Amino acid sequence: MDKIRKFDLMEKIVHELEDLKNSQTALVQKLAKIEVDNIELGDKRLDKDLPDMHQRVADNLDAVKGILEYFAGQTEEYNNKNNIAALKEQETINNL
Repeated sequence: MDKIRKFDLMEKIVHELEDLKNSQTALVQKLAKIEVDNIELGDKRLDKDLPDMHQRVADNLDAVKGILEYFAGQTEEYNNKNNIAALKEQETINNL
């Protein structure tokens, strides 16, 4: 795999991780809303299960954030090390 294709794939993964983070954030928010609504409702099953679900989703969100931060750093480092902008410019020139 050439350097440009590798970088493009790395950027794609960063974007997918950002989407995953946003999805996990939405899940945490939805669970919190359900928990708040259940305060008024008082369903025992929801009282029992929702806190554990919320914690697992929050833990997953933390893991995704950590992976995203790491991999975005790796991608930026690869970009800087290999001067991807110059490689893309040269590729454009070569394809004329």
